[in-house]
Amino acid sequence: MRLNKYIAQAGVSSRRGADDLIKEGRVKINGAVLKEPGYDVQDGDKVEVNGKVLEGAEKLCWYALNKPAGYVTTRKDEKGRPTVMDLLTDVDVNVFPVGRLDYDSCGLLLLTNDGALANRISRPSSHLEKTYLARLNGVPTERQMDQLRKGIEIDLEEKDPATGKHYTRKYKTRPAKVSMVSQAARECVLEIKITEGKNRQIRKMAEAIGLKVLALQRTAIGEIRLGRTKEGGYRRLTQAEVNYLKGIK
Repeated sequence: MRLNKYIAQAGVSSRRGADDLIKEGRVKINGAVLKEPGYDVQDGDKVEVNGKVLEGAEKLCWYALNKPAGYVTTRKDEKGRPTVMDLLTDVDVNVFPVGRLDYDSCGLLLLTNDGALANRISRPSSHLEKTYLARLNGVPTERQMDQLRKGIEIDLEEKDPATGKHYTRKYKTRPAKVSMVSQAARECVLEIKITEGKNRQIRKMAEAIGLKVLALQRTAIGEIRLGRTKEGGYRRLTQAEVNYLKGIK
């Protein structure tokens, strides 16, 4: 097996990320630093990344988690907050979250040890549709709904890689599918489907029309649905669901 694929299947990084690790001299084979990504791992080889021995390429697996609000979508949190990894009580495979779901949001989150496929479906060019239910503190007009559908300007906070300084820029969202699920006198629930995932995007889309998201739940990623998985619970994806992800270009 090619070394970059071996590292990716061990859940360390994507194949491209594995190539970078190799070029940086952070990978050893049988105690010797290797800088050629084309190496084929043989039975009995000892593979180390950043000084840690990989136990071998684990069987690739995918999980669907119903994330509660109040959990961070990372493996570890420097502030000591609970992470989604704390919920995986009987998963003995080294999985990681695919994409993100912010601290205050809940719903469907995928986790896997398949770095190559995770990287592919996370690319903006995949246009993978994600479905959300957003409870708002008001009821948008039809004109405001059309603004969301056609794309609306929001503020994005970014970091300059050269200087390390943070800055804000304007960004127009891609067209979205927006429909009313329920409404009352002072609030409503919208179903919103988007094909991108900018940081806190739906909350910022609501702010752009003068409203606030009170609660946000992701119910589907493409054809993979949250279903009846209880909050804080998780399940393995079916083979049909994994094959669907593999078919995403």
